[in-house]
Amino acid sequence: MNRIFKVACLITALLFASDLRAQVKKKVEKKTVITKKKSTSPAVKPVVAEVFTHVKITTTLGNIIIRLYNKTPLHRDNFIKLVNTHFYDSLLFHRVINQFMIQGGDPKSKMAAVGEMLGIGSAGYTIPAEFDSTLFHKKGALCAARTENPEKASSGCQFYIVQGKKCSDGELDNIENQSGFKFSPAKRMTYKMNGGAPMLDMNYTVFGEVETGMDILDLIAAVPGDNRNRPFTDIRMKMEILQQETEKTESKK
Repeated sequence: MNRIFKVACLITALLFASDLRAQVKKKVEKKTVITKKKSTSPAVKPVVAEVFTHVKITTTLGNIIIRLYNKTPLHRDNFIKLVNTHFYDSLLFHRVINQFMIQGGDPKSKMAAVGEMLGIGSAGYTIPAEFDSTLFHKKGALCAARTENPEKASSGCQFYIVQGKKCSDGELDNIENQSGFKFSPAKRMTYKMNGGAPMLDMNYTVFGEVETGMDILDLIAAVPGDNRNRPFTDIRMKMEILQQETEKTESKK
């Protein structure tokens, strides 16, 4: 009887040990699945600092502040050089067409006699065209004048500021048909609401824009002139570089 009891206890112990090993093995073999939680917060775009150069144009009718574009470095740097050497001081806005543009920068205009034809003076060099589809002839655009040349190279000194007029969809459609390029929805909206000179896009380099002084632009454009569009009343200019400003913009992927 005693022997039977001992055998029973041994069998029970062996069964318990076997069951324990099976449970341990099952826990070891069980795979742990880690689920990555999706982030619900919006992606943070890095902020990029961009430095812009501003130019103050003092005229006999008021002041205009221009911001130069960094996408057109050749024109930007040339304009800065001329302003710093006082090239433009005392020159005239020698060609003014209401609802189109005001033009200046002819060095011969400084000492021009009343009624003298202007617009052929130069700095003695040209600047290669710098076309960018994001820069266009909206109202207030600062652009480089040029002669008729196949490279569309810009005058080294003469410039114009667009006043323009508001455009209809039909007018923009006609320009697209003639030019072969398409206006983006944003450009169409700008030309329709604020105006400009869209027929000049991708033909003349746009290298800056008016930040303040649109009212002065309108005043100058409205000055009466002769049959060559030279104002009867001389409108002189003086320029200076303002302190550079840094604008923070979100980087684009």
